[in-house]
Amino acid sequence: MRSDSVKTGTAQAPHRSLFNALGFTEEERRRPMIGIVSSFNEIVPGHMNLDKITEAVKMGVAMAGGMPVVFPAIAVCDGIAMGHVGMKYSLVTRDLIADSTECMAMAHGFDGLVCIPNCDKNVPGLLMAAARVNIPTIFVSGGPMLAGHVHGQKRSLSSMFEAVGSVAAGTMTMDELAEFEEKVCPTCGSCSGMYTANSMNCLTEVLGMGLKGNGTIPAVYAARTRLAKDTGEQILKLLEQDIRPRDILTPAAFENALRADMAIGCSSNTVLHIVAISYAAGCPIDLKKIDEIGHQTPQICKLNPASQVFITDLYEVGGIQAMLKELDKGGLIHRDLVTVSGTVGERIDAAPDADGEIIHKLETPLRKDGGIAILFGNLAAEGAVVKQGAVVPEMMVHSGPARVFDSEEDATAAIGSGNIHPGDVVVIRYEGPKGGPGMREMLTPTSMIAGMGLGESVALITDGRFSGATRGASIGHVSPEAAAGGLIALVEEGDTIAIDIPNRKLELLVDEATLAQRKAAWKPPVKQLSGYARRYAQHVTSGSTGAIFDDLLEENQK
Repeated sequence: MRSDSVKTGTAQAPHRSLFNALGFTEEERRRPMIGIVSSFNEIVPGHMNLDKITEAVKMGVAMAGGMPVVFPAIAVCDGIAMGHVGMKYSLVTRDLIADSTECMAMAHGFDGLVCIPNCDKNVPGLLMAAARVNIPTIFVSGGPMLAGHVHGQKRSLSSMFEAVGSVAAGTMTMDELAEFEEKVCPTCGSCSGMYTANSMNCLTEVLGMGLKGNGTIPAVYAARTRLAKDTGEQILKLLEQDIRPRDILTPAAFENALRADMAIGCSSNTVLHIVAISYAAGCPIDLKKIDEIGHQTPQICKLNPASQVFITDLYEVGGIQAMLKELDKGGLIHRDLVTVSGTVGERIDAAPDADGEIIHKLETPLRKDGGIAILFGNLAAEGAVVKQGAVVPEMMVHSGPARVFDSEEDATAAIGSGNIHPGDVVVIRYEGPKGGPGMREMLTPTSMIAGMGLGESVALITDGRFSGATRGASIGHVSPEAAAGGLIALVEEGDTIAIDIPNRKLELLVDEATLAQRKAAWKPPVKQLSGYARRYAQHVTSGSTGAIFDDLLEENQK
């Protein structure tokens, strides 16, 4: 066993004395040592139940004959961090999580890992760590939050942010806003829409790194606790079979994940994270490949915030495996891939058929192509991302004057004061991976646009990114970013920007001579950075390569 390096032999007597200090018995030390990475904390609603999930996993590991050892991973609540400097410290934690987990696993000689994430950066961060360490690993998330109910309608966190815009527009009272505050987030769990957290938990299941149900069993259901116990037991079976993350995280598995992503209209952040995980696994995927899969894959589910269907509704009709079964009928899924519990084909064969309403049949898809589109053009030479499944039909093709802002705060102030008008294209720049730094999510301005009734007439583009709760013609990850000299840095107030989502185009309609003059006069703004933000800005790469660190990019280019 790998853990023999810290438990067995004369030279390890000092190590054993420290295990004695921890209260481990000699019998426990003879067992495989399973590291349990818990993201539990008391600031993230999606993580407040992870102490219970962790205890269930520990029980499962012990029942199967393992020695469970818990250690932590940090987590930022994107909702609480939204709209202020805190959001600069959200995406950056993905790499801290990956680095610290790798350090813990390598330093202590764990034989296997169970990863317990639930929210946006924890899932991809731990998947990146699993791919790096490459010892038997399995995931179990904390599960999604139940939807709230206001006036007989299901509601989610995106409703809350949009309500703020409605108050600014004078279409909602403060008393109504207070009622939303009380009711939209009724339980623990990852926020109830198909936002980034639920998207990544579902895609972890599709990749084969979690048991069936990982993505959709609600946080408060007893089935979630049973899943955690089963996960603890299953890691010992993976150890016996020597199934490792890089056996599972193959190019074909990433294709399955991207097809699922397109079919259920996941958060646009999944593009950023899937690309980053693929680099960590040594089989990088580029944006052109993602768009190719998007063209081939119909959208057969539309979940909140794009509709009033919630992830709990998907769970009730068979969850992710039922959706994959429908895609498989069209030959769109690689079946003969290993997972943490059988093959992909074995898992989906046991699932129910698509119900036809929550999960549409392939013959009657919601869209003929996927829920996410990759746009290219002079304004996005390396690509940009839009959740097209959440764009209203009248905004799929749009041309309008640029309203240019060099920060999210400036744009939010303009939107809130009524200075954005139908037809405008809001441009928010210097918010990319380097420029922010940290590639902030823009849920506050996009929700204000929607809440003020401008979602059918105003577009927004940024080198930052969006929460999965964003809907509308919101185009993010514009690459190259402004801080790197991308064309978005040269846009001026009133320039015409043309958006053509069906034809995957994003263009700045300004002649080359004028752009050359602007480029000659351009200087990037200087930001005084310190601490981790400074180190992050020095090493992070483009959104088009998943905002990974430069060393990982270089490693994959050798």
